[in-house]
Amino acid sequence: MTDFDLAVIGGGIVGLATAMQMTERLPGLSVAVLEKEPALARHQTGRNSGVIHAGVYYQPGSLKAQFCREGVAATIGFCREHDIPFAQCGKLLVATEPDELPRMAALYDRARENGIDVERLDQAEVARREPHIRGLGGLLVKTTGIVDYAQVARTMADVVSERGGAILTSSEVAHIEESPAGVLLEVGKDRIRARQVIAAAGLQADRIARLCGVDVDFRIVPFRGEYYRLGADKDDIVNHLIYPIPDPALPFLGVHLTRMIGGYVTVGPNAVLAFAREGYGFGTVDAGDLREMIAFPGFRKVIRDNLKSGMIEMANSLLKSRYLALCRRYCPELNLADLSPYRSGVRAQAVLADGTMVHDFLIGETARTIHVLNAPSPAATSAIPIGRHIVRLAEEKFGWKAA
Repeated sequence: MTDFDLAVIGGGIVGLATAMQMTERLPGLSVAVLEKEPALARHQTGRNSGVIHAGVYYQPGSLKAQFCREGVAATIGFCREHDIPFAQCGKLLVATEPDELPRMAALYDRARENGIDVERLDQAEVARREPHIRGLGGLLVKTTGIVDYAQVARTMADVVSERGGAILTSSEVAHIEESPAGVLLEVGKDRIRARQVIAAAGLQADRIARLCGVDVDFRIVPFRGEYYRLGADKDDIVNHLIYPIPDPALPFLGVHLTRMIGGYVTVGPNAVLAFAREGYGFGTVDAGDLREMIAFPGFRKVIRDNLKSGMIEMANSLLKSRYLALCRRYCPELNLADLSPYRSGVRAQAVLADGTMVHDFLIGETARTIHVLNAPSPAATSAIPIGRHIVRLAEEKFGWKAA
């Protein structure tokens, strides 16, 4: 039996950002981070587009809008402090069809309401700034950047370790018992006892919450995002990140061109229903995950309500030529030969029993535990503010006093 004051479940960027800030504010606290994989940041943290989002899209007043805006400065500040490479190359949202111009204008208004520095560009200015991109107009978001979030997460883990925290990989939590005396966690063949627990379990968030007795009226539904990488001859094809104007009828942002911190460019992601929570390949199926999804009424309603768009996404996944057509709307010179395979990611999307997708961050609690239940994009950008918020909740809930 190993005892800690606090166990943090999840070795992704949100869990690590929380543990890092907890060890800063409460330096006498013994903290352990439990990660089921043999290495940190194996899932959403290490398989995203690497974008430092500015916060353009999010509902004004939402946690996403607040934390994303704060997260830009916090992420860049952390990178500067720890010599992690990043770049603020800016994002250009491009309208390619006339019916997208009103949506672009509405997005401009929302960005301004969220306090985002955004500039409207006409067709000539889009062409001047991005000679390889076709667009009737655009929105330039200057503060958007790029970084390797897995490197950020590993550096956060180093900070936790330097402050005396324990980073325990290959430590999958199988059972949790909460009592007035504390929380007992079965981790493989070992047992860990903690006074309190914070869970940021990503793709497993609802399952960990149910182990703790949280009244969970949602399930995590996994959507795979598939990417391609452009060849080295296309490393300089864009100066900014190039995004389409999102369709409000669809739950995700659409395929975009992303400059990566490694100097290359990726295209993606799409949004395909995955048949396993960690289903990174098209043929990956987990029978247990699939049964659980099908049994959940909210999943069945999401499928019914989005059947047409879901079939289109599936076709775009199966046929590379259809995927290419999405890219050529704004970058017409791309060809099939330009698209090389690249790693995919899976987005953990919380869906309520009535079929509603939860778009904001969602927090749950029991007497001795706090859970980050829904943290989709821009959770990586927002990780430090999310962690700060969780630390404040823990101080109030558990009566801890900052140093």
